[in-house]
Amino acid sequence: MSERIGVGDAFPDIAMTTPDGGTVKPSDFAGRKLVVFFYPKDDTPGCTTENKDFSALADQFAAAGTALLGVSKDPPKKHQKFAEKHGLAAPLASDAEEGGLSDALGIWTEKSMYGRTYMGMERTTYLVGADGRIAQVWNKVKVKGHAEDVLAAAKAL
Repeated sequence: MSERIGVGDAFPDIAMTTPDGGTVKPSDFAGRKLVVFFYPKDDTPGCTTENKDFSALADQFAAAGTALLGVSKDPPKKHQKFAEKHGLAAPLASDAEEGGLSDALGIWTEKSMYGRTYMGMERTTYLVGADGRIAQVWNKVKVKGHAEDVLAAAKAL
C-alpha cells in the first residue's frame, strides 16, 4: 500500500463523473478553496446526514470562498436520485473508476463488518487550499458536527 497523501501535498487532479454524466476534477476549482468529502454510500443514515449537513451550510461555505464536492463510488444516476430526494445543495461526483481519486488518496480501503471483509470508502474529508494543496484532512469522520468543523477550518484558511 502506498503512503497516504496528506497535509501540504498537492491534491490529485483525477476526473470523476457528475450526476448529469459530465466530469469534474479538483483543478476545476483552481483559485478557490475546496472541500472534498468522501462518504461510503448514498441514502444510508450517516451519509444522508453528512450530505444534508454540508448542504445546509453551502451558502456559508460559498461566502468563505469554498466550493463543496461530495464523493462516493455510487453511480451518477443514484447520485441524482439521492440529491433530488434530499434537496442536496452540495454537488456530488462518482469516483467509480479503478485507480480513481479515492484509490490515489488511499481511502478506498479494506473494511470488515460482522467478520466479512470487503472494500469500502473510508469517510474522509479534505480541505484543499486555493493553491491546490491539502490544508487539512479529517480521517474516519464522525458525522455529528463535522460540517461545522470543516466550515470553521475553511473560514480560517
